[in-house]
Amino acid sequence: MAEESAAVLVLLGVFWTQTSALETYALQEPQNDYVTGTMTIDNDKHIVDVHVRSGVYSSDTIFDYLHGYIATRLFSRNACFIMKIDKEYIPDLEEMGRLAFERQAMNTVYSPNNVWVQFQSGHSRFGHMRDWVIYGKYIEQLCTGLPLYHLAKTEPLPNVHGCASAGIPSILGIKICERINQPGY
Repeated sequence: MAEESAAVLVLLGVFWTQTSALETYALQEPQNDYVTGTMTIDNDKHIVDVHVRSGVYSSDTIFDYLHGYIATRLFSRNACFIMKIDKEYIPDLEEMGRLAFERQAMNTVYSPNNVWVQFQSGHSRFGHMRDWVIYGKYIEQLCTGLPLYHLAKTEPLPNVHGCASAGIPSILGIKICERINQPGY
């Protein structure tokens, strides 16, 4: 019976994300009442807007599938981090909606997927008009006036003390780490 209910929820999630233009999900880290997030999917605009509240480690993230970029604003660093969407490790818009629906409906689905990325301190710049044309208006709204850092994918790091967490609670974590002493970045 439980398997049938799960199958029905999955099917409903797939059909719902295809027909609903705008849907918001409340998400929480398992066994951590302190980290909460909301994720709004706008299927018409191809945008996923994520707000994570975790005290000083709070963040806002925009997945702009139309322009092909992700931008994360980390409040603890007062900066914006941008990376290109790579389909190898970033779920597409429909998959993101299905995962969120399942997570909220079943409350037991947990995806420990993490994307590890690095930035080089001291290599930031402020966005200009040409940047906002490339990244889109939603990322511009999130990042205007903040230093922009470009992120590069990396393997999981053994020392995560300097890393910040962002992304989507219990669905897709983004681990943002500073690259130390690596010239030519």
